[in-house]
Amino acid sequence: MTATTTEDILGYRVLQDPQAYCLDAIADWIATGDRHRWLACLNPHSYVLALNDSPFAQALRAADWLIPDGAGIALASKLLGGHIHDRITGSDVFWGLNQRLDARGGCSCFFLGSTEDTLRQITARMARDYPNIRVAGVYAPPFKTEFSAEDNQAMLAAINAVRPDVLWVGMTAPKQEKWIDRHQDRLDVKFSAAVGAVFDFYSGRVKRSHPVFQRLGLEWLPRLLQQPRRLWPRTGISAPIFLWHVLRQRRKA
Repeated sequence: MTATTTEDILGYRVLQDPQAYCLDAIADWIATGDRHRWLACLNPHSYVLALNDSPFAQALRAADWLIPDGAGIALASKLLGGHIHDRITGSDVFWGLNQRLDARGGCSCFFLGSTEDTLRQITARMARDYPNIRVAGVYAPPFKTEFSAEDNQAMLAAINAVRPDVLWVGMTAPKQEKWIDRHQDRLDVKFSAAVGAVFDFYSGRVKRSHPVFQRLGLEWLPRLLQQPRRLWPRTGISAPIFLWHVLRQRRKA
């Protein structure tokens, strides 16, 4: 299996390798692995949320692949003397891994999260974009802050009944990461990924920022202008707190 390297960013082991290398490692695991492994994203906002949410922090540290999802993580690496040069987003993993699995053929996936309408749109698009990947199932969980034991059992039963190779979870952070971490030993899948907004992007419900903004590390800007009330805390509150913690760590080094 392709080995990966990480570096410490404020107490989290973040993937240091380029995107293509990361995707190769995950694809290799899906082909040859013998247990469940999973991926989560670290960005300035998730870091700040985890400061006051210990189960979320635990989940981020438990992820087998914690990717640098955001220009802020790449900047932090530079300021702390690390070697992360480019971010890797949940969307990058979704598109890149599906391309590899579609070329190989014979793989299946499951989508957990969002709404039944969004899941129908995702299923239809997957059939067009990746005809060699079988969508083994989808499940729209109830919209609530905390799932009951019955809710969790229903989700696990739906997933394990079809034993997909890949489980895509889109329930927004930190719910999705904590759910995977809490149930990872009960999931009969090779690989899971907490990919949040990817469900909305791929279904077309939310338009992703133009590639120019993505390359410049400013993907957040058009989205902030579109959804200022929802996204302002990420940019106006979480980003400065994260940067302060990075600069404080740099002074200690």
